[in-house]
Amino acid sequence: MVQNFKLLLAGLASTIFASPIYGAGPPAFLLAGDSTTAIQNAAKTGGGWGNGFISTLQNGAGGINYGHNGATTVSFVNGGDWANVLASVAKYKSAYTTFVTIQFGHNDQKAKANISVAEYKTNLQNMAEDVVAAGATPILVTPISRRKFSSSGGGVAQDLAVQANATIAVAQSIGAFYIDLNRASTDYINDIGATNAETYNLTPTDFTHMNEAASVLFGNMVSELIGKSVGSALGFDIKTYTTPNATIAKDIASGTYVFPSGFGTLSSNTLSA
Repeated sequence: MVQNFKLLLAGLASTIFASPIYGAGPPAFLLAGDSTTAIQNAAKTGGGWGNGFISTLQNGAGGINYGHNGATTVSFVNGGDWANVLASVAKYKSAYTTFVTIQFGHNDQKAKANISVAEYKTNLQNMAEDVVAAGATPILVTPISRRKFSSSGGGVAQDLAVQANATIAVAQSIGAFYIDLNRASTDYINDIGATNAETYNLTPTDFTHMNEAASVLFGNMVSELIGKSVGSALGFDIKTYTTPNATIAKDIASGTYVFPSGFGTLSSNTLSA
């Protein structure tokens, strides 16, 4: 009887995550993550794909970038960032089809964070469950690759594989949407090579954070991946709203180096009040 009850609960959880949660309007994307999601700042201490992704949103869709430099799945919650994300879900869920992207791992893996892989997975699941309870749809995102190539050859160092696999495992276990940004970014960086990849560095020796051109590039990659992952599962084609630049998308698909330019000022908040 107990085992049957556990199976029932597992089935209900999968149903909840698979069921579309939507408002009356176009998508709103709330981006939760660390510095590899966050805005590019004047101090050059962080910068990720978030604002570049927001720049791809069309036809009334918008987003807010809540990425926080140095954040882990623990500090993002304990420091109040997560409460801000959930407050925005409450604010926008009736007027928008609201999504929350969740990408961590870069700081969770560090010894000083003292977060085990099991704890990391539990934290991701808890965040996804919070999103559903708040009235939005979570999209788990595997951590974007660093651009440091292995000294022994063989391409870019895959030093986030454990966190990427853990993220996918959580998404699959609860039936949540996910995108494998780690795999897509690793493949692209390997295709273009170390010298070209270094042009995306926020500073010459920073192989983790991104300049604005890289934010546009990898933001377009995220947009393409979300279009493929979510597709028409919610009763409309999300690709109508997540619209990557055709040239950038083509270059990513073919593994061709591109350094985006002429994209103007990137915004971290394009949602109307």
